Amino acid sequence: MSDGLLIFLGAAFVNNVVLAKFLGLCPFMGVSSKVDSAVGMGLATTFVLTLAAMLSWLLEVTVLQPLNLQFMRIIVFILVIAAVVQLTELYVKKSFPALYQSLGVFLPLITTNCAVLGVALLAVQEQLSFMQTFMYSFGSSIGFMVVLVLFAGLRSQLSLNRVPAAFKGNPIAFITAGLLSMAFMGFAGIV
Repeated sequence: MSDGLLIFLGAAFVNNVVLAKFLGLCPFMGVSSKVDSAVGMGLATTFVLTLAAMLSWLLEVTVLQPLNLQFMRIIVFILVIAAVVQLTELYVKKSFPALYQSLGVFLPLITTNCAVLGVALLAVQEQLSFMQTFMYSFGSSIGFMVVLVLFAGLRSQLSLNRVPAAFKGNPIAFITAGLLSMAFMGFAGIV
């Protein structure tokens, strides 16, 4: 297999940002009650995460490293992420008003999604090339979306079943997330 494909599969399944690195748990728990919202949030996050990581990498290599301004990395990356989220929010609001309404406050909260910043920082920390950064960020975002949609489907099935009163709501959601995380650990032996 090529290096890029291994990076993609590793980021999507083996080192999943939600289930292995525990990043992006706020939208994971908040938007995963309906599959439609989960798909919309996953697509928006895929776009934002990939584009923000690529732009952050470009700024790191062309501006921060040559000028020896690596101490400004987090601030610069957050500004890039905020700008990409604003553009995404405007596009979704204009093109898909129903999706915009269903996502509610969670669309602007992509700015504070630690998975987006975490992937950009990890790509720079691992000294990935431009193409490797693309594969890593795209794989991470696809992994985020897959887990979000799977979890939304599981939660919708759980809502149809009888759950003991002590486990209703968030407790059963966290138990389900733990089981899903253990299931994804099975991918660790593949790559």
